[in-house]
Amino acid sequence: MTGAGNRGVKDGRRIAGRIAKGLCVALLFLTVALCLAVTIVPPFLDRIYYEGPVSRHYDGTRFFNPDGDIRPPVPPGGNPQAFIARWLLGRDDRPSWPDMVAVKPARPPAFAAPRGMTATWVGHATVLVQAAGLNILTDPIWSDHASPFPPFGPKRVAQPGVRFDDLPKIDLILVSHDHYDHMDIPTLKKLWDRDRPKIVTSLGNDTILKANGIPSTALDWGQSISGAALNGLGDGTVIQCENYEHCPDYRVHVLRNHHWSSRWGTDRNRALWSSFFIATRAGNIFFAGDTGAGDGGWPGEAARLGPIRLALIPIGAFRFYPGQMQSDAHIGPEQAVRLFEKLQASTAIPIHWGTFRLSYEKWDTPPRMLSLYLRCAGIERKRFAPLKIGQSIPVPTYSPVPHAPKRCDQQAITTLK
Repeated sequence: MTGAGNRGVKDGRRIAGRIAKGLCVALLFLTVALCLAVTIVPPFLDRIYYEGPVSRHYDGTRFFNPDGDIRPPVPPGGNPQAFIARWLLGRDDRPSWPDMVAVKPARPPAFAAPRGMTATWVGHATVLVQAAGLNILTDPIWSDHASPFPPFGPKRVAQPGVRFDDLPKIDLILVSHDHYDHMDIPTLKKLWDRDRPKIVTSLGNDTILKANGIPSTALDWGQSISGAALNGLGDGTVIQCENYEHCPDYRVHVLRNHHWSSRWGTDRNRALWSSFFIATRAGNIFFAGDTGAGDGGWPGEAARLGPIRLALIPIGAFRFYPGQMQSDAHIGPEQAVRLFEKLQASTAIPIHWGTFRLSYEKWDTPPRMLSLYLRCAGIERKRFAPLKIGQSIPVPTYSPVPHAPKRCDQQAITTLK
């Protein structure tokens, strides 16, 4: 080929590269524009999910945290608009994440033994808890993207720890709030069509689910509901009882936590967020949902309901700028350990990390930091040990947590990114 021919090929490649780069940039800005548009468009995207009497956390129009508003996670002295734009564009110098994490999916049994309890971390806030013949799923998401605009938005770096077709028949699903990484409509629709489980959530979320053909029961903070497993083990109606044979299979208490809600931006806080306390024949389970620390008083409401055999506590998506240890909406490992202590739980599984990239910290920062804070508190690591996605553990029976001497290396904590 002649020199002129070579130059023509090179010029063509350069032009093609520039066009491709221009298209990528245009697509990126279009995505950002779509994400920002819902905060500035007219209120036609608003929705009314719930109408009811004014309460200590509902003003007649929107829900709110009685212990204070959620504030944007902006660095001290920073500009919120500039920070959000850099975050959406990925130009906030965030630490790298792996493109893919290897997962060995579990194959759970049909259900646990009458007094047994087994937990399998499926990923993010999704946990399969099998307790005394009852199969429970928390915030189930099997979709590849946690976003209103897939394939845009946070993408999985780890496949679900249980293949959908390998799930046992599900009796009970808990949906903590309406964010896309917690209320995944495609997954919930498949589960409803397959198993007809009992779905329990908090006020307003039932409206969203019903619009997608998914029946559910919505409760306010402090309310509860009981039921029987689909395998028919339950035969009683007495909720508080000492005789195992005459207890119902479960009772779900919807409780306060500290968060917010929205599907479209303008519908902010039209539906309620919550945590859950689940009483089963095998012991009590606490699911924190998605939460910040708030006033720190709400874990006591769960602890007063009875000893907690298993707690599911978030530890990730807490850092949005260097050095941040928590955001108003998400607890970090330090607050997770405090939550564990306030719950007086026997065993906990850390959740809400390592699946979707939602914030600034590295992929493995939350579990590494958790281990250090457990040492600071003098708590055995096995009581609150990170699992691999797809890992199942038999949950030990309840026993008080002993405290060892505290060994805290604050320098090691602050160097984790």
